[in-house]
Amino acid sequence: MSSFYIALSILGVVFGGALLGLGLQKILPEHHLSPETKDVVRLTTALIGTLSVLVLGLLVSSAKGSFDRFDNELIQNAAKIVMLDRALDEYGPETDDIRALLKVGYSNRIEHLFNDKSKSVSPHEIAAKENIDALLFALAPESLVQQGLKARAVALNGDINATADLIHAQRFDAIPTILLLVLGAWLSLIFVTFGLFAPPNAVVVSVLLACSMSVSAAVLLILEMHLPFTGLITLSSAPMQDALQYLGR
Repeated sequence: MSSFYIALSILGVVFGGALLGLGLQKILPEHHLSPETKDVVRLTTALIGTLSVLVLGLLVSSAKGSFDRFDNELIQNAAKIVMLDRALDEYGPETDDIRALLKVGYSNRIEHLFNDKSKSVSPHEIAAKENIDALLFALAPESLVQQGLKARAVALNGDINATADLIHAQRFDAIPTILLLVLGAWLSLIFVTFGLFAPPNAVVVSVLLACSMSVSAAVLLILEMHLPFTGLITLSSAPMQDALQYLGR
């Protein structure tokens, strides 16, 4: 299920709970709505509300941290690919074929990350097709400078491949379903109590709807930032595209 439909479900559950609370006012006997009952319900609602706020805050913080981590990894990867290309350029003209292959492979990786149709292709498969590691190891340095450049190129290519594999493994790391179910249940229960003791008028219903939409928007934000390559909130491919323009020059 997409992030939008999950957030829409949260909206329905939460606002439905508020409407349920408004409806229960007309059904429950008067002694169930006494001031003492209201005090107990408010205390328990405050407890559940605190738990919900903590969970939402932690989820937003985690999602933002995950989003920023992916962004930093992409920027570092782009910087390293340019450094690798420069090292190969300094090595000599015998690396021209490797540099051309590196540029094609990097373009494929960009397509793999930012195109949904490329989900089934792993960076390991892309790297296997490129076979850059084997080509780097096959280089025969003729001087100490070339030996150092070869060692740097091998190390950089290893870091680039490791980062690509890590991004591939984490790019669809979704929030556990049970966590969303529990959070939805807590929020629904809170809004039931809101509706239970609120005066049934248009202003109250409008405010409850606005609050429900705000909560569901927060859930949507969390889900979208956990999937930074697809959806409404995505990472920019500009650093990788900029790096691609420098390759092979």
